[in-house]
Amino acid sequence: MHLFSIIAADSGGGGGSLVSIGVLLLIPLAMYFLLIRPQRRRQRAQQELQSSLDVGDEVMTASGIYGFITGFEDDKVWIEIDDDVQIRVNRGFLQGKVDTSGISAPAAGSNGTSRPGSDLPAPASAPKVTPTVKGRKGANADAAASTADTTAESNSGE
Repeated sequence: MHLFSIIAADSGGGGGSLVSIGVLLLIPLAMYFLLIRPQRRRQRAQQELQSSLDVGDEVMTASGIYGFITGFEDDKVWIEIDDDVQIRVNRGFLQGKVDTSGISAPAAGSNGTSRPGSDLPAPASAPKVTPTVKGRKGANADAAASTADTTAESNSGE
């Protein structure tokens, strides 16, 4: 009833008010296609990921920790991040599976020159780095040791 009184109050023939009402009706439709539908699609993809996880899969958490799944407990997942080091995380914080084949396939509809979802160029392949826990490794360790030896000799000779 209120809608008809708005249309009747317009003395310009009602054309302008019909347009404004049409715009007001299009706002929820636009919100559905711009906000609600993509969110549901992301939730569905996350649920499919979580249902496809299995023991032994390499995964990445939302905080960027990589590891292998060693077990499940209700809504928690045990992840081995190093030899004999396991953490327990919530299933919802698993970002995705890690592609262990070493060859990253381009996204669908992409020519392989950019990252999916951005206009930035694809990063150059970085050399593989071997992490060390204590001290230095390789040539840096030899250089540091020789520098320490020469410093110790020069200090002891004075």
